[in-house]
Amino acid sequence: MGNKVIKKENLAKEVIRMVVEAPEIAAKRKPGQFIILRVNENGERIPLTISDADPGAGTITLIFQVVGKTTMLLRDVPEGGEISDLAGPLGNPTHVDKYGVVCAIGGGVGTAVVYPIAKALKEGGNQLISIIGSRNKDLLILTKEMGQISDRLLVCTDDGSYQIHGFVTDVLKHLLEEGVQIDIVYAIGPLPMMRAVCEVTRAKGIKTIVSLNPIMIDGTGMCGGCRVAVGGESKFTCVHGPEFDGHQVDFDLLAKRLRVYPSEEEKARSSYQPKPK
Repeated sequence: MGNKVIKKENLAKEVIRMVVEAPEIAAKRKPGQFIILRVNENGERIPLTISDADPGAGTITLIFQVVGKTTMLLRDVPEGGEISDLAGPLGNPTHVDKYGVVCAIGGGVGTAVVYPIAKALKEGGNQLISIIGSRNKDLLILTKEMGQISDRLLVCTDDGSYQIHGFVTDVLKHLLEEGVQIDIVYAIGPLPMMRAVCEVTRAKGIKTIVSLNPIMIDGTGMCGGCRVAVGGESKFTCVHGPEFDGHQVDFDLLAKRLRVYPSEEEKARSSYQPKPK
C-alpha cells in the first residue's frame, strides 16, 4: 500500500507542490525535517524537505523541482495515484529560539525549504525579515506565503523582471549597509548562493545556518553518501543535519561531491519515457 497523492499543482516552471497522504509522518514532523521517497518499487531513493504538514488531515506537503529521472517520475504521478513509499521524518528539526531579528533567505526552490523554518522562528517570537529570489519572475515561488509570515519581505530577481533587480546577497548587503540589526541568518538555496551569503555574514560576524542537500541514499547514516566536512570534521547530513553552521561548511568539497555522477544522471534523464496518459 503506497502513499496517495491528494493534490498536485504547478508553482512555477517544473516546480510542483504535492500534498501526500502520510499520517504517521504528519503527526511527528517538525520544521527542518525531510523524508526519503521511492516513486515505485524499482526507483531510487531521494530526499525531499517536508514543506508543511496537516496532522488532522494526515497529509504532508512536498515541493520539488523536476531535474532528474526520479523527479520526472514523481511529476507524472497523478492526483489519486500513489507513491510507493516514504520514510520519515528524518534529520534534526530546526532549533527554534528567541534570537531577536531573524533573516530568512530562500533562493529558487530553496524557498520551499526555508518557509517552514521561517514560520517556526516567527511563531517562536522572533522578528522575521525574509529575502527570496530567483532567476526571473516566472520561477518565484511562495511569495504570498512568505509575505504572510514575515514582518518584512524583500523579493528580487536576477534579471530584474520582478521587484528588486539583483541577487539575494545584494539585498542582504543593502540591509546591513542601512544598519538593519540582524541576529541570525538562515540561508537555503543553490550551493553558490549559500556560500555567497555566508561570505557576506562572515565579514559581519552574523551566525548563519544553511540546510544542505548532498547525495543521499538511506537517510540513517549507514551509507555515507551524504558526507560533508563541517569545521574540519566529517558529518553525515542525514543524521547530523541537514542544518549546519554555514561558516564551518567546506563548500568546495561539497560542490565536488555533488558532481560525482553527472554522466549517469544525464543518461537516466535522457532515457526516461513517460507512460502514455
